[in-house]
Amino acid sequence: MITEQDVTRRQAIDAYHVIGEGPAPDLQGIVQLAATVCGVDTAVINIIDDRSQHQIAAVGFEPAVCSREDSMCAAVIARPGRVVVNDARLDDRFAHNPFVTGEVAHVRFYASSPLITPAGVAIGTLCVFDSRVGDLAEPEREALDLLAHQVVDLLELRRISRELSESNDQLSRFAGQISHDLRNPLTALTGFIELAVDSPDMDNAPDAARVLARAEAAASRMDDMISDILAYARVGGASPQRTRVDLASVLGSVVEDLDAQISVSGATVEVRPDAGIRPLGDPTLLRAVLQNLLANALKFTASVGRSPRVVVDARAVSGGWRLTVDDNGPGVPHADRERVFALMERGDLEAEGLGIGLSTCRRVVEAHGGRIGIDESPLGGARAWIVLPDPDVPAAS
Repeated sequence: MITEQDVTRRQAIDAYHVIGEGPAPDLQGIVQLAATVCGVDTAVINIIDDRSQHQIAAVGFEPAVCSREDSMCAAVIARPGRVVVNDARLDDRFAHNPFVTGEVAHVRFYASSPLITPAGVAIGTLCVFDSRVGDLAEPEREALDLLAHQVVDLLELRRISRELSESNDQLSRFAGQISHDLRNPLTALTGFIELAVDSPDMDNAPDAARVLARAEAAASRMDDMISDILAYARVGGASPQRTRVDLASVLGSVVEDLDAQISVSGATVEVRPDAGIRPLGDPTLLRAVLQNLLANALKFTASVGRSPRVVVDARAVSGGWRLTVDDNGPGVPHADRERVFALMERGDLEAEGLGIGLSTCRRVVEAHGGRIGIDESPLGGARAWIVLPDPDVPAAS
């Protein structure tokens, strides 16, 4: 039976990524030193999970895997502490063990010190043993403990280095996400400026002022998005700000930023939420999500050969808000509705873009404690939906 302690140990072991890897030189050096200090020919680092003992570095024999039931170290890991046994044949814990009886080996002297993580989880041992009866003086016993601590320190260092490397990869991906999120406001800004420059009568001050004002507003929204999303990235994307979001105002900004795309597609965009809809969340990040979803809907409805239509709606649900973006495009096959949220994935392999948008959407929505998904739409295409929690919206009784 797997115990809660076994589950905790397995999780701690998994964080180090040592099982199934070849012996690392730094760990191999520690077992060599342990054997030398303790005056034996054999030493091993054992990692013990709920099923097996994994020898991840060894001297005096080739590291291997054995069942937990056959492991000598598994017999002592339940009560972690230094163990020194002069003759294993005379110890009830080991007398019938195959490493002692000759089925696997003829261990007589045995000593081990536990590998305990900074969180206090014993994941294995640093073990020395010999086919002759033996003992350790106190300095050698203390040295074995010290070397066991060094094993854990090295595992921690490797874990931190790996996580830093993964963070750098995430940073690179996030740079791609940022560029995608800002493409639509930048396109709007460029389009408005081009309209102003190409105006047949630049002396027509009211028209020029109106167009340039829209360009300035788009630029301001883009600047806000850069500042807020980068601030979100700096805190690890875990704690977006929480405020009442004027959804009608946010959607108005989104539609204006997508004005050029809407015009080119010939789509009819219906935004239904009125000023009374005020979900709880980060206005800039939610705008980025809605912008992605609306831009996707416009992109895919443009290829269906009929008048494109997109409807954005929102309503209170039990304990929160449900936002939907419906279109009359080709839809998303059921088998692809989860895959399209993965980074670098997209539902239509012929469509432009890297599929970064939906990955960004999921990241932001989940940071708000919400959920996001894709279903069939009543309009015949896809429905992208978001559920955001809100403590001020009563939950169903």
